[in-house]
Amino acid sequence: MSFFKENESAFYIFDAAALRSRINYLNDHLPDNVELVYAVKANTFIAPEVNDMVSRMEICSPGEALICEKAGVPDDHMVISGVYKDPHVMTDMVERFDGRIYTIESMTQFELLNGLAEKNGKKLPILLRLTNDSQFGIRADQIEDLICHRADYPHVDFQGIQFFSGTQKTSYKKLDRELRKLDALLTTLKEKYDYEAEELEYGTGFPVSYFQDETVDEEELLREFSASIGRMVNKPAIYIELGRSIAACCGCYYTHVVDKKTNGGQNYLLVDGGMHHLVYFGQHMAMRQPYFYAVGKEDQEATESYHICGALCSMNDILVKSAPLPNMEIGDIICFKNTGAYCVIEGIALFLSRDLPAVYVKQEDGNYRCARNTLSTHVFNS
Repeated sequence: MSFFKENESAFYIFDAAALRSRINYLNDHLPDNVELVYAVKANTFIAPEVNDMVSRMEICSPGEALICEKAGVPDDHMVISGVYKDPHVMTDMVERFDGRIYTIESMTQFELLNGLAEKNGKKLPILLRLTNDSQFGIRADQIEDLICHRADYPHVDFQGIQFFSGTQKTSYKKLDRELRKLDALLTTLKEKYDYEAEELEYGTGFPVSYFQDETVDEEELLREFSASIGRMVNKPAIYIELGRSIAACCGCYYTHVVDKKTNGGQNYLLVDGGMHHLVYFGQHMAMRQPYFYAVGKEDQEATESYHICGALCSMNDILVKSAPLPNMEIGDIICFKNTGAYCVIEGIALFLSRDLPAVYVKQEDGNYRCARNTLSTHVFNS
């Protein structure tokens, strides 16, 4: 408990051993020809730990690229993705770095990167992102046209196809349909244009169980998914891009009870954190209960029901309704589990100019690395 007592405001802990265990689990349940790609946007703070656990890092912004550079990610392990690629950033990146892989999200991006490659006398590795009929990626006919005329672009190495269609996909049938669609596209490119893709990067959107009323038979899902990969006619190297599925289980969010009251017959706990720190996919105004517990009181019987509310002056700042807990006192700590993905990144962190919480990484040797101290935000709002 000493570690927790030393931290007097809300904080996160990301567990590197749990992270490695999770990645090992995924590798053990996926085919041998599948490599893992980590979507950095899920949690940038664990980039140094993930670096040696996966084959590549998916980067969607200049800031994420700088974070990965600082973490020592090799250039040929970086996939520079993102629906917007700033021309000034891309100019600098192509000039200074070799080996980075670039996705193509639009014909404008292709013209930009092809021009930069030609100007710098380089050959850029490219993945053509197939759209899922959204703002992301390009159409299949545009991919065909680029592949058909690939000889006109000697400075582009068309390595293969990238595809991502969403997150929290629990339906094996949807995953199977997408794989068959991608396999059919690869067959078309081979038969019509004598092009054999070296690789396929697929963002599967594997689900994470956040709430106590939902279950996911992950072993069955991975088994069926692996069988679908085995049935593919084409045999490119397959890279599975995951963010939430890799990072969620490694994180815990800790917040302190700073006040308690009973209004209208309902018990309330006020904590020093709130919805600006804690974001669960599908939370729906705290109508569902995530996995949580009172630190140091895990073995005590739940005797009370509390609404757990955050420190924001907003009616929306409710973390859990009717939370079953032991008798709670001011100063007690509540831990929310499965917060390794997006919570630390995605919250409305600057609302009310409250502090950003500290971030710690529990390393595999048991020591803690402070990735970020508690940070005042008023300077950003004035």
